[in-house]
Amino acid sequence: MRILVTNDDGINAPGLRTLIAIAQEVAGPEGEVWVVAPAFEQSGVGHCISYTHPMMVSKLAEKRYATEGSPADCVLVGIYDVLEGQKPDLILSGVNRGNNSGENTLYSGTLGAAMEGALQGVKAIGLSQFLGPETKDLEDEFEVARDYGVQVVRDLLEKGIWEEDRDYRIFYSVNFPPRASKDVKGVKIAAQGFRQGTGYGVEPHFSPSGRRFLWIRSADQRAATAAGADVALNLEGYISITPMRCDLTAHDRLAELEARFT
Repeated sequence: MRILVTNDDGINAPGLRTLIAIAQEVAGPEGEVWVVAPAFEQSGVGHCISYTHPMMVSKLAEKRYATEGSPADCVLVGIYDVLEGQKPDLILSGVNRGNNSGENTLYSGTLGAAMEGALQGVKAIGLSQFLGPETKDLEDEFEVARDYGVQVVRDLLEKGIWEEDRDYRIFYSVNFPPRASKDVKGVKIAAQGFRQGTGYGVEPHFSPSGRRFLWIRSADQRAATAAGADVALNLEGYISITPMRCDLTAHDRLAELEARFT
């Protein structure tokens, strides 16, 4: 098995090391693990691609490359430059430092890479580690991802729905809960949740010279969602697996909207 690994936290991120270890075990001794990751952190860029400017690609070691682009760029670079058009069997993105549950999904560079993988017709999984009070004192904050990641990926390869005959193929978002491994309750399939009464915003700050800057302010990551949604399950101690597609059409409203315009 040939696996392409990327992330949005950057080529030197500890979560990437965790994912490489997962990928190597899944690929097996006869498999290949190729790494193409952003040279610098690209969190929050979503499915952005570097459409209007070129990027440099640097070979750091055997099967290890860094690009100046986004996670989605890394997938394109990996497939069409590094692997010379030979698509991998699997794309793994992460392990993100922080959750990509709920509305975070829409901003996530980690999942942006998985989206691009699906659009390229490759099986793709984004993996993220929810952080919180229960993880801050762990020796390895990626402990749950490290201990459960291999089995989750193997289970998805064996039992997952991949829809190779569809234009917009399924990809998967996996979120590991903010717990120690011993406290994980299991794995559940979950819909994408929505944190009620919260959302991203901006917060002004002033530099020593008096110039005004704005920082993006994060939402409350532990805010309530519907029961059984990814955020709720993660906070209860479950690993969530969410099937996703790039098709953003509100299919449940098409007929009603068509009737209104008739």
